[in-house]
This record gives sequence, C-alpha cells and structure tokens, in this order.
Amino acid sequence: MKSYQVYQAYDVAIDLYTKAIELDGSVAVLYGNRSMAYLKKELYGSALEDAACALKLDPSYIKGYYRRATANMALGKFKLALKDYDAVRKARPSDKDAMRKYEECHKIIRRRAFEKAISMDHDQRSIADSINIETIEVESSYDGPTLEDEISAEFMVQLIKTFKAQKKLHKKYAYKILLAIRKMFGDLPTMVEIDVPTGQKFTICGDVHGQFYDLCNIFDLNGLPSEQNPYLFNGDFVDRGSFSVETIFTLFGFRLLYPNHFFMSRGNHESEVMNKMYGFEGEVRSKYTSQMADFFTEIFNHLPLCHLINRKIFVCHGGLFKDDNTTLDEIRTTNRVRQPPDEGIMCDLLWSDPQEFAGRSPSKRGVGCQFGPDVSDDFCKRNNLQYVVRSHEVKPDGYEIHHSGKCVTVFSAPNYCDTMGNKGAFITIKGGDLKPRFTSFSAVEHPSVRPMAYASSLFGFA
Repeated sequence: MKSYQVYQAYDVAIDLYTKAIELDGSVAVLYGNRSMAYLKKELYGSALEDAACALKLDPSYIKGYYRRATANMALGKFKLALKDYDAVRKARPSDKDAMRKYEECHKIIRRRAFEKAISMDHDQRSIADSINIETIEVESSYDGPTLEDEISAEFMVQLIKTFKAQKKLHKKYAYKILLAIRKMFGDLPTMVEIDVPTGQKFTICGDVHGQFYDLCNIFDLNGLPSEQNPYLFNGDFVDRGSFSVETIFTLFGFRLLYPNHFFMSRGNHESEVMNKMYGFEGEVRSKYTSQMADFFTEIFNHLPLCHLINRKIFVCHGGLFKDDNTTLDEIRTTNRVRQPPDEGIMCDLLWSDPQEFAGRSPSKRGVGCQFGPDVSDDFCKRNNLQYVVRSHEVKPDGYEIHHSGKCVTVFSAPNYCDTMGNKGAFITIKGGDLKPRFTSFSAVEHPSVRPMAYASSLFGFA
C-alpha cells in the first residue's frame, strides 16, 4: 500500500489505513500514517490516539513522538508536546531539527508562563497603547491606497485592487485599520444580534482560510458588501491559505465601513496556537512586523463568538454544547476575551461538529463534542430558533444540511489548501422568510504561492 504523502484524499487515506490495521494491527507505521492523515484533517484527538498506539507497538518509532507532539501543540498542551520532543532529542542527540523543536516548544512554555504572570495585573496595557501612528512615515514611492480619515467604499475598491496586484497596504494605514477594529470589537457583546428587514437579502459565508482570490470571487458572484448587501463571515478567516493578510484586512475594512451590515464571528483559527501552527503569524511577521502579529492575537480575543439573526437563526463557527441546558443568556454572558479554553461554552462554539446519530460523542478533534439531531432539535426548541448555521468542516459542495434542516454547515474555501477539490458555498436568506438558499462555486486561480508557505517548521508534519 502506498503512503499518502501528498494527502490529496485524507478520508481515503484514513479508510485504507484503517482497513490495513484491521488486517494487521501490529504495524506501528500504519497507526503513524493514519495519525498523520488525522492531523491534516485537524482531528487531533484521533491523531493522539493513533500516535499512542504506534508508540505502544514500537517505542523507538520516532515519527510517533512527532505526531503526538504536533497534536498536543495544536490542542495547546505544550508541556506534553515538550516531553515528546525531549524523547526525540535524546534518541537523536545529533539531530538539529529535533533540538530546535524542543527549544522552540520550551520557549513557548516560558513565554506563556510569563504572560500568565503579568495577566494577574489588572492594569495590563493593550498593544494599541504602544502604537503611535503619527511616527510612521509613508515613503514617497508608495502608490497604494491612503487612509486619512474613515474608510470609504472607494478605499475598499482600491485596497482590493492593490492586493490583487500582490502589493501591500502601507504599515501606517494597516495599523489605522487595526486600531479602529480593536476598539469596535472591544465594544461588542459576545453574541451579536442582527435584524434583517423583511425582503432584504443577507449572506452568510463560512471559512475562507486566507484564500483571498476566492473571497474576491464571492464578491464577484454575490456583490460587494454594502448597506443593501449585508454579510456575515463565520470564522476561520486566516491560516493555511497564504494570502491571509490580504483576506483579513479586506474583511476588517468592510467591517469598519459597514458596522451595521457586515459581521464577523470568531473561529477556532482565530487563536494564537493555530496562527503559529498554520501560517498566519509567520505571514504577518514576513509582510509586516512581530508587533502586528501580537496585535492580531489581541484583536482576535475580542471577536464576537456568535450571532443571532432575527432571533431565529443561531450562527457560530463550530457547533452546539456538551451541556443540554445551555441557553442564549448563558452564551451572552460568556467571557470571550481570552485564548480558547479546552472545555465549556466558548470551546464548544468554536470546535464542535454535528453527527448523524442521536446524543453526543467525544470529538475526534480532541476538543468540543459531536452532537446529534436530538441535540439540535432540543436547542432550537428551547431557544425558539428555526435552525443553526455553523462552518468548520470541508464539504464537497461547500455546504451540507444536517438534522432535518435544524443544523446547516457552510464552508467558503473551494479547493481547500489547493488539494481537496471541494466547492465553496455561501448561504443567502431574506428577512421575513429566513429559508436558506445555497450557492456553490469553484476555486479561481491565484498567484503561485503554496498554502502554508509561512508556517513555522516547528509545526511541520514530520
């Protein structure tokens, strides 16, 4: 059986490795390879289990330690990851890559301990306090859009044109956008309520993952955002795609331009660990500065977690909850200004997935849960909702209807990671009707920059 090193069909790879394991469950490399496929699908819980099985069969299987460390890093369990990097380092004392990964992981642990210590100081300053726009000079050679006052529709058209030409927005204007969006998000509640007037179209998009040219295609197909053409983007704006900077500044720009007609929810990838792992942090550092990368982390902490449309449609990135009795009022009072925890309401909103059968199951991702049709039905009945919209999962047509219509998935990154071959989709509703209408679309061409081009090799899938 060939090893799926290209990973163009992770589900097929998982199925084949599973069948091979059923024939002979004593081969460590089969568990290691299936663990790799699970990692590619962000199923970190399953990846951990397989890595553990591989190491139980063969404690000298070095890739098993790498697989387990990668999954633990993704779940924010850095001390467990450090133990595995330490095991590799000791087994291969001359391996520079193993030593570097150990040292980088150790740095993260030390830095997080320091940040936790200073967070006890209630007067901790925002990064915004250290940014002085007036001291940033604009070079005479700069020929991109300028932002002197508030964002205009003309500015956004020029910004998109600049990004399509693979040029950058000047740092001065980039920081202006970030300072304004930080204030806006800081003033918003955890759950934003949206009123769509009768007859008005409203569009809901799922993950775009830094696929800027596909984002532009959505606007070509469905129209640019405006007061007459409102949008909600449901998380995972960045990572994997290598045009995440262009994507996030475009979305932030429209959020500022149309504060009552353009909305953004936090996804599980709007987090420090994911941004380190899947490329956004590296991209920001490459195109701008380390300070800006840190500022994005702060800004993402203030993103709303969910939206309620006309009090009838609940929209969040991941899904529903481990606790049967979770109410909208509890969600409203959830503290979101932090990195995602590994349990609780915030965790479930960002990480959970639907399943076909009733009840709940442990998530293959290692966090959140899998929830069945009875859970969706009960949540909708108790909160007087028509249905739930969520994203978070690749679908062949860009969308999927679950649970007799009580739960809908929308995913808006076609040909995800340039390998999956899926379509993207968006949902349109009309106020007064609220019936979801789906539009699928194919990927468009983009400049030849590979996905995750800026990802840290620390998180490379060894």
